Amino acid sequence: MEWRDSALLLSARPHGEANAIVEVFTETQGRHAGVVRGGGSRRMAPVLQPGAQLDVTWRARLSEHIGAFTVEPQRARAAAAMGDRRTLAGLRAVTALLAFCLPERAPHPELYRRSVALMDLLPERALWPLGYLRWELALLSEMGFGLDLTACAATGATEDLAYVSPRTGRAVSRAGAGDWADRLLPLPPCLLGEGAAPDAEIAAALGTTGHFLHHHLAPQLGDRPVPEARRRFVDLLARAPA
Repeated sequence: MEWRDSALLLSARPHGEANAIVEVFTETQGRHAGVVRGGGSRRMAPVLQPGAQLDVTWRARLSEHIGAFTVEPQRARAAAAMGDRRTLAGLRAVTALLAFCLPERAPHPELYRRSVALMDLLPERALWPLGYLRWELALLSEMGFGLDLTACAATGATEDLAYVSPRTGRAVSRAGAGDWADRLLPLPPCLLGEGAAPDAEIAAALGTTGHFLHHHLAPQLGDRPVPEARRRFVDLLARAPA
């Protein structure tokens, strides 16, 4: 059994004295694990950094085996994030969420392309937080929990949308919310693609998307906790100067 593809590296952990087990995300094979022989060496340490783009070849005697990867670096990305705590935290949030959400060996080609595009945006630090928010919306949609922010769920209005239903993920206008407003999630303008989208507002929007990660998606995945890497990223955005 053998295949070859370009891959986004999600994680790498030691396996024995010299090897590593890595998880990658590819366009055609989805999230896939395998052993990298010599992956625990100093020579391979700079290559096997989460977020890196790799050319990978996977081989195994049978398809159900974990198999072994041969890897060649294409693009390193961790260095582009090292100088900015928010960007580095965001990179870690992306790789952790993909490892958390994706079923093993199930292709998600559109999400793969969006994830690679977001990672390639890392040097654009001013743009990256908004890019991350849009990516997280796409992740929720891909997992079956997309938000519908096109019109008010109560009145059908398309203007003055201010809330999101925590149950359905649909937008609600101020008029439609009525006495239920304090039970709804906020709908910051950046979720609608409007306004300047400062970091603190993006953090508030991620509080809304985070509700669906924690209370809708996670229960479908066995109630495993959403990765801490995401919380750390959101906390850094929330503390950003206005």
